Amino acid sequence: MSGRTHEETGQTIAFVLLDRFSMNAFASVIEPLRIANRLLGREYYAWTTYSLDGNSVIASNGCEVAVKKSIRELHDADITLLCTGIDVERLPLNPDLGNKLRRLNAMGRTFGAICTGAYLLARYNLLDGRRCTIHWENLRSLREEFPDVEVTSDIFAIDRNCITCAGGMASLDMILRLIAIQHGAYLAHEVAEVALYQNMRSGESAQRHDIEARTGISNAKILDAIRIMDLHIEDPLSCQQLAMTVNLSPRQLERLFRRHFNCTPGQYYLRLRLETARDLLRRTSRPVLDVALACGFASTSHFTKCYRERFLCTPTEERQSYQWANTKSTSGVGTATPMRLVAKS
Repeated sequence: MSGRTHEETGQTIAFVLLDRFSMNAFASVIEPLRIANRLLGREYYAWTTYSLDGNSVIASNGCEVAVKKSIRELHDADITLLCTGIDVERLPLNPDLGNKLRRLNAMGRTFGAICTGAYLLARYNLLDGRRCTIHWENLRSLREEFPDVEVTSDIFAIDRNCITCAGGMASLDMILRLIAIQHGAYLAHEVAEVALYQNMRSGESAQRHDIEARTGISNAKILDAIRIMDLHIEDPLSCQQLAMTVNLSPRQLERLFRRHFNCTPGQYYLRLRLETARDLLRRTSRPVLDVALACGFASTSHFTKCYRERFLCTPTEERQSYQWANTKSTSGVGTATPMRLVAKS
């Protein structure tokens, strides 16, 4: 064999599809690679799809995707990406997959995840000392469960040989960045144009629309107050403290919230904390008391009372019903017959 490097001969990419993976995120990674090959005039990027057992995998949209191999056959790839989606917290850890990823990391190969896969990488202890990102719906729970991992809200993160992205169209931005690193910005822009994608984003771009766009409110004082609330979920501020931070009196702030939300600042704040708590109950296994404290409640009794008034069930019932629904869904009961697709390497 010649002494040519991987970069000269091409790149092999392993896509590990896991139950309920995001089809949108997966397609947004694989399609730019196909386009890049066409523009380069050669098969520079070669990919193979894997599942835990070699059997097909059902995506979160109900499509069933046939893969080429099982992870037992995953030995050496330049880039290995975990493709996950909703309810990633419910996926059982597969020891073989963890061993494969650790071996590839030791070999200096690039590994990572799209959409919510960073959660699994954290559980495999592969994110220690690395910067990562995940879909915004999972940001708070990942930070709460793995406080030693540096989790950013960027759309994608590249830290040495670890790459992660938030999923959706962020997958396209991430893979375009990799193409630019390997072939230059010109090819990356050509690929984007073929994909009719006009605004390539940097990794530091925000995942979500700003608060003004989400609420439809332009009042700067209210927007500042909501941002401060979101920063102080665990240690909620009083109405007076909140008003002082935005240079209003408590009465002025209350008038603004009543006018725009038909509630007081305290009621809005409580709703925000309870919605955060529901997210943590659904996405983490942390005890109810820990969730209560993380959302600014001094006791489980007060937390339970507020939670029942808001969601008509207790925190424990919320977690049990969500787990039951998830088990029912993954067992195939009450789910639609999946469409069948074949992902070829």
